Amino acid sequence: MIYFDNAATSFPKAPGVGPAMARFLANDAANPGRAGHRMATRAEAMLDDARLKIARLFNITDPHRVIFTMNGTDALNIAIKGVLGERVGKGQVPGKGPGDVPSDVPGVVTTVLEHNSVSRPLQAMAERGDIELTRLACDADGFIDPADVAAAITDRTVLVAMTHASNVLGTIQDAAAVGRVCRDKGVLFLLDAAQTAGVVPIDVAAMQIDLLALPGHKSLLGPTGIGVLYVGDRAPAPSEQAGGGRLSPWREGGTGGDSATPTQPALFPYYLEGGTPNTVGVAGLVAGIDHVLAHGIDATLAHEQAMVQQIIDRFADDERFTIYGTRDAKRRVGTIALNIRGFDAPDVGSILDDSFEIAVRPGLHCSPYIHRQLGTFPDGAVRISPGAFNTYEELAQVIDALEQIAG
Repeated sequence: MIYFDNAATSFPKAPGVGPAMARFLANDAANPGRAGHRMATRAEAMLDDARLKIARLFNITDPHRVIFTMNGTDALNIAIKGVLGERVGKGQVPGKGPGDVPSDVPGVVTTVLEHNSVSRPLQAMAERGDIELTRLACDADGFIDPADVAAAITDRTVLVAMTHASNVLGTIQDAAAVGRVCRDKGVLFLLDAAQTAGVVPIDVAAMQIDLLALPGHKSLLGPTGIGVLYVGDRAPAPSEQAGGGRLSPWREGGTGGDSATPTQPALFPYYLEGGTPNTVGVAGLVAGIDHVLAHGIDATLAHEQAMVQQIIDRFADDERFTIYGTRDAKRRVGTIALNIRGFDAPDVGSILDDSFEIAVRPGLHCSPYIHRQLGTFPDGAVRISPGAFNTYEELAQVIDALEQIAG
C-alpha cells in the first residue's frame, strides 16, 4: 500500500516508537504518582521528562502547563469547555429562537476552516444559546485575514479558536498575527496545531498563544491515543486567578499525589489530568518527537511541500482537475485537496485503493464548513497528504494513477 493519508494519521510511525512503548510496558508500566515504589517513580519521571521535552519544542516556560490528553480532540474540548464552562449554562429563554442571545452571553470567534473537534462543541453551545458564535470565511486561496479576526472581536468576546493549518487545504494561517490581535484585545487565543505540530515551528511566546492543542499521532509521528494541551498563564486554574479568568476542569478524578482534596486539586498539570494517564502512549510520543527533532522540522516541511508542489504543477492547469487553495505549496503543509471532473470524490478514493493500492482520504474530512464555502459539499474532495517517509517514486505512482483515472 502506498500511504498518502498522513493528514489523518502518520504512517509508518517513527522507527523508535514501537520499541519505546514495548520497553515501557515490559519494565516501567506502573501507575505514576500513585505509589512510592520504584516502578511508579520511574513512570512519573518519564512523564516529567516528556513534559520538559514538549515544553522545549514549543518554547513553553513552565512544563507543568503541559497537559497530557487522550488526543487532539480531547485537548480542544478541555480548552473550549474549560474556558467557557464557568461562563455558559444560561441557555435560551423559552419561546425565543437561536438568534435571541442575551447580552451577557460570551462571544467566540472561529473560522470555516475548523475541524469538527472545534466546530461541534462551539456549535452545540451556540445552539443552546450559551455563546454567541462568529465564524469567519477564508479568502479564495484558503487564508483567514487577521484583520477580519480583529473586526469580529466585540466586548463580549472571550475566545478566538483557530486552526494553524487547514486539514483540507493545508494552508498555514498567520497565527502570530492573530495572537497579537487577541493579546491587544484582551481575549484568549486557542490554536489547533493538529496539522502543524512537528512540521511547522511553533513558539507559544512569540506567537502569543494562550492554549495550544495537538495530537501525538500526526506529524509528531507518535501513536494514537495521546494528545497535548498547553495552558498559558492567561487561562489559569482557580488558585492563580489574579490576572486572568477561571479555567474549569472538564474531567475530574484521581491525581495520585493528592487524594484528600474534595475537589480537583488546583495545581497544574493535575488540575486537568484527572485519571490515569496514557503512559505507554507518552513513551511512544517521546520517541516520535526525538525522531522529528533529529531529522529537522524544516527539512520535513520542505520535503512535504515539494511533493505537494509537484501535484499542483502537474494538474493546476489541467481542466479535468480542480485544485483547492493556494498554488504556492510553501504556504501549505503537506496537504492538497482536489477533484476530477466527472467523478465523485468517494469514487476516486475507492479506485485509488482498489486498483492502485494507494491510500488517500476522500470526503468532507470532518470539516464541513470549508467544503460548503468551496462548493464541494456534500461529496467533498480527494485529499492527498504526503508525509515524512514518502518517496518521490511513490509520488510518481500517485500522479500516474490520477492521470489514468482522469483519462
